[in-house]
This record gives sequence, structure tokens and C-alpha cells, in this order.
Amino acid sequence: MKVLFVSGREPAYVRNSMLLKGLRSIGAEIVDCTDSSASYPRRFFNVLRRFFFLRNHDFDCVFVGFFGQPLVPIIKSLTSKPIIFDAFLSAYDTMCFDRKRFAPDSIPGRFFYWLDKASCEQADLVLLDTEAYVDYFVHTFGLKREKLRALPVGADDSLFHPRETGRGDGRFRVFYYSSFLPLHGASCIVEAASLLMGEPEIEFVVVGRGPEKKRVLDLAREMGVGNLTFVDWLPYRELPQQIAAADLCLGGHFSDIEKAKRVIAGKTYQFLAMRKPVVVGDCPGNRELLTDRESALFVAMADPGALAAGILELKADASLRERIAEGGYRVFRERGSVEAIGAALKRALGW
Repeated sequence: MKVLFVSGREPAYVRNSMLLKGLRSIGAEIVDCTDSSASYPRRFFNVLRRFFFLRNHDFDCVFVGFFGQPLVPIIKSLTSKPIIFDAFLSAYDTMCFDRKRFAPDSIPGRFFYWLDKASCEQADLVLLDTEAYVDYFVHTFGLKREKLRALPVGADDSLFHPRETGRGDGRFRVFYYSSFLPLHGASCIVEAASLLMGEPEIEFVVVGRGPEKKRVLDLAREMGVGNLTFVDWLPYRELPQQIAAADLCLGGHFSDIEKAKRVIAGKTYQFLAMRKPVVVGDCPGNRELLTDRESALFVAMADPGALAAGILELKADASLRERIAEGGYRVFRERGSVEAIGAALKRALGW
């Protein structure tokens, strides 16, 4: 099977990278029509320019990766080949309810609604993150459920795999990384850390930068949180070393935004792949993949007290940490590895 692959985000973006690895794992031949320019407009322009010149080449289908909503209607007008579209998430949901950039009934809000609906209607098959997001697309955009499939994000197990930590400092390290979007609920982690300042062995390491970083840093200073270290963004290939050094990882999401209940954080798969005990928000998305106290510890979302209590429980119970680390790793091998994503793609595409 020869697949012409296009995407609005760069091919190194985690979702696109996993799709490409999964397709190659099942023997697909990829005609690469992606672009890694720094801005969306330039990427879209370069991708469409390349597609225009490749549109009559020999390929069986067009696979539109993330972020492909603006690409699908144009590509549909230029080819009669089947279009497989990884919507992954809703632009309307993200811009109007997650990041709250626009009101749903504003002109931009209505545009993003149309973009989601039109791109999905024009594709032959639509992929999303979870069944919870499939439900959202069916009910919000009036789409036919039979053309929608849930495909996990997964993680690259050539990079994320169990390894020795090399630590022996007697501390209990809780690790989290984030691009500090409202969806992630990073302030909940700061508040949980504040509640645990009386536990001298517990330390938090939070890596990343993003729109809400300053607000979260200001909150940590205001609360006088002294057990939390912020680290600026690390190169992607250095993340496994930081994860390996942790005793416990926070997968999230920890906000009370509705979208957070429908998705599974990509970092969660990476932590599972490295056989780490993981704390996640108790929501429909996470429950599709994980089981409380068997493959992760579930805590109430947007509840710093519940998160702090969960961390304390896992610190005190090494056998529980070991059980959920092993259970989570088993789930990852079955559903989140490159091989598993390839198999899921093969089923979804009917190959």
C-alpha cells in the first residue's frame, strides 16, 4: 500500500511521528508530503504546493495527519483518491472551550466549527484519540459514527523504554512535564506540592514552558512552594533520562476543562512505556486505557488535595507502585507501542 502523507504540523510532532512509524510497521510505503517550517501558514503553503505536484503520482490513498482540518477540503478538490484524516482533536473545542480564544457563536468560533465538520464529512475515514472524543464528534458535528475510529497516541518505544535511574539520594521524586496549556492544569500540581511541603523527602520536578508558565510560577512564589523545581524545556530526546530518574510520574490531565476528560495525555503513554507508576485524572478518556490501582492511580481532576493524597499513598506503598508500574507497562505493550499502533491502524484501515 502506497500512502501519500500530508500534515499541518511537522512530521516530528508526536502524533504524526507515531502515525508514520505505525504505517511503516505494517509495510506501507510513504510518499512524504510534509513540511517542518516554523509557522502554520508556511507549512500549509509548502505542503499544498508539494501535494499539487504529487497529486497525479502513483499512490493508493492520502493520509492527512495532524493538524489537517484546513488541508482536507483543498485536497479533496484535487484528488479522487480516498482520504484518511487524523482529526485527532477538535479545533472548535480547542479554540473555543479549551483555550477560550473565541466565543463559540463568534465568526471565528463558527469558522472552526465548520472546519471540523467539513473536513470530517469530506474524508473517507476519520481517526481520533479516544472513544470519548468519537462520541463528542458524533454529537457535536452530527457525524456518522461508522466513519470514525479511535486510535491511541502511543509512544516511540525505541526512545521510551525501561532503564535504570542511577539515583540514590533517598528523595522521592515526582516528575511532570508540560507545555503549560490551560488543558493541563499545572496549577493543580503547584497546589498539591504546597500541601506536601511537610514531607521533606518529596520533591517535584516540572519541566517545560508555555502560555501559562508565568502564572504557574507566580502561584508557586505566592504560595512559597519550596519543594518544587522548574526546569526549562528539554530536547525531546533528553526526556527519557528525566523520566527514568523519577519515582512517580504525573500523567494528567488535571484541569476541569471538558476536553481534558475526553483525551489521554501523550506523556502518559511515555511514562507507561518506561514502566513508571503514573497518576492520572479520573475521566472517561483515561478509563478507556487504564484501570485504577492496576495500571495507574486515578485521582479527581482539578483537586490538589486528591492529587497530594495519591502521591502520599504511592510514596508509602512500594508494592502498589510496583503493581501499577508493571500493569501500566503491560497496557502500553498491548496498546501503545509502535507495533500496537501499527496493528490498530491496520484494523482501522481494513488492510
